[in-house]
Amino acid sequence: MENKTERQTEYRVLLKEAEGEIDEKKSRFICSLRPVHTEREALEFIEATKKKYWDARHNCSAFVLGSRQEVTRCSDDGEPGGTAGRPMLEVLLGEGLCDVAAVVTRYFGGTLLGTGGLVRAYSGAVKEALSGAQTGMMRCGVKLQIGADYNSVGKIQYILGKRGTMPEAEYGESVCFRTTVKIGEAEALKKEIIEATNGKAVIEELEKIYFVDKG
Repeated sequence: MENKTERQTEYRVLLKEAEGEIDEKKSRFICSLRPVHTEREALEFIEATKKKYWDARHNCSAFVLGSRQEVTRCSDDGEPGGTAGRPMLEVLLGEGLCDVAAVVTRYFGGTLLGTGGLVRAYSGAVKEALSGAQTGMMRCGVKLQIGADYNSVGKIQYILGKRGTMPEAEYGESVCFRTTVKIGEAEALKKEIIEATNGKAVIEELEKIYFVDKG
């Protein structure tokens, strides 16, 4: 059985806040999305949205936390049970999103929608917000430190440039580059640099980190 505590090599995230709105039988459904990293951040966002739309009848919510979607919460905020928060959550989970919170604000239009209509409206509002949202992948990578003499600088810059990597550089008696690569590509990169510099480059793995890949 898969261990849920294992480090996930990549997961999808929302890069910035987004909003979308739909109308259903004169009721307005406004979805607000925000990246969050803790349950506290998610709850603060939900409360802030409720204050913003203080005059609305309902502010239903859902959020997903963790690289494996380990933590999920949802609220119907007065709507019939299972017609709002759960459908919203299912959209977030279905899109494979992590570390994200959604609030759908409803301004009642005077017509009852029924259970099916509410499910479609709340899930549809989240889908509408996501349709214009910017997402990216958080990938597990290795931060490398590469020490080299000045004769090797051009070769190392060329190798890193081919991979689309923009390194940090410190120049002193020698040159020190720091760059992050996908975890599965680190060994091949180290080998290429060692061969290109005739073994003169000194490469150290500093740490394993997550980084955003917007591609």
